Amino acid sequence: MGRGWSLLVGLLGALWLLRSGQGEEQRPETAAQRCFCQVSGYLDDCTCDVETIDKFNNYKLFPRLQRLLESDYFRYYKVNLKKPCPFWNDISQCGRRDCAVKPCHSDEVPDGIKSASYKYSEEANLIEECEQAEQLGAVDESLSEETQKAVLQWTKHDDSSDSFCEVDDIQSPDAEYVDLLLNPERYTGYKGPDAWRIWSVIYEENCFKPQTIQRPLNPLASGQAFPKGKAEVVYNNYVLFCFSGKSKENTFYSWLEGLCVEKRAFYRLISGLHASINVHLSARYLLQDTWLEKKWGHNVTEFQQRFDGVLTEGEGPRRLKNLYFLYLIELRALSKVLPFFERPDFQLFTGDKVQDAENKALLLEILHEIKSFPLHFDENSFFAGDKNEAHKLKEDFRQHFRNISRIMDCVGCFKCRLWGKLQTQGLGTALKILFSEKLIANMPESGPSYEFQLTRQEIVSLFNAFGRISTSVRELENFRHLLQNVH
Repeated sequence: MGRGWSLLVGLLGALWLLRSGQGEEQRPETAAQRCFCQVSGYLDDCTCDVETIDKFNNYKLFPRLQRLLESDYFRYYKVNLKKPCPFWNDISQCGRRDCAVKPCHSDEVPDGIKSASYKYSEEANLIEECEQAEQLGAVDESLSEETQKAVLQWTKHDDSSDSFCEVDDIQSPDAEYVDLLLNPERYTGYKGPDAWRIWSVIYEENCFKPQTIQRPLNPLASGQAFPKGKAEVVYNNYVLFCFSGKSKENTFYSWLEGLCVEKRAFYRLISGLHASINVHLSARYLLQDTWLEKKWGHNVTEFQQRFDGVLTEGEGPRRLKNLYFLYLIELRALSKVLPFFERPDFQLFTGDKVQDAENKALLLEILHEIKSFPLHFDENSFFAGDKNEAHKLKEDFRQHFRNISRIMDCVGCFKCRLWGKLQTQGLGTALKILFSEKLIANMPESGPSYEFQLTRQEIVSLFNAFGRISTSVRELENFRHLLQNVH
């Protein structure tokens, strides 16, 4: 009897466990799982994992980097938002208030920055003479012999092909200083066919993609158009599905994986930049707009539409992994450029000696922290084949990216244009650094470095662009928490 009773209890227990297991299996996934379950472990083409990046960025780097970017040297960026689009004329300007950019009045920018809108910080005492000589297109014989030599070297440097971006002429009367802290990157409402066209041109014509590989839901393709009254839906679908196109014989990603590492990396950089921008827009979304106040905050629905694995047919997690790839590329560039900033002659010149010294100390602290990161991306695999083929591929890489930087002048929303130009210039500067390793290694310990230089524009864009990516990685942690109980 006791044995039979034990058997019955055992059977009932097993049945209860079986039902419990089935219940757990049927429990619906949370939105956090759908967005992030695949965004973990090691990244493709890298020896680094997502968890290591999260811990390093969110707890070691992010707070100090934000403090640096709030300083005067890094908050003021000079930009020309009036340059015409070089590719098409029918730009529809965004008329929304949130698309506008408020430039600085002359007296709002520190005098040191205005007088130091020059190329090389260690040559502050020569700037006025050198800029005048450059504007005249010749070396003024009244300048000292040393200054003449410097101007000629700088001109030679500027004419070299190390730039990955089409940069603004900051001497143009249309170029204005903008306070980045007063014009933050956030959701502006800029969307629809005009916004779609920007990303379409970038992906379709500048990502080494053959014409036979088509992306779906392309309203700009032949024979397609936005359905009446459905522009917003199509735009959202573009954001969701633009990476998931299929050809008749091959899927988009199987084609992508067959590319060489350099072309595959190029696509992942652009995809990562796009993902980062979408994270910013979701994290600083206009939640309330009344005559009393505007309230900005996290829009989890918007984030899900862009990154949920189910809603995006598996594409959202890929984009987030590309964001981490972009983070590693720019992190590696910052680790490589440390010797440039360590030189005693270099200064973050604003005119305030105390602030300048504190900023440089904080900058070097951040760069040394970056240098200590244990799993840096190894860029030595890039352009490592036949020298002639590698040179041509590198030049193609550069020209494609320069083209993308020019496309930023076609963005109809001025605030989006501002941050698009800054972030592409920042990424272009990071690429310039990665491909200048030997030049950086050969820099003199003191005095001007003629072979490798960074303008103030490049420095400001480099750190602010990385700050945007660092912010995106930090915001992913916030969205993980917010989506834990969303189904």
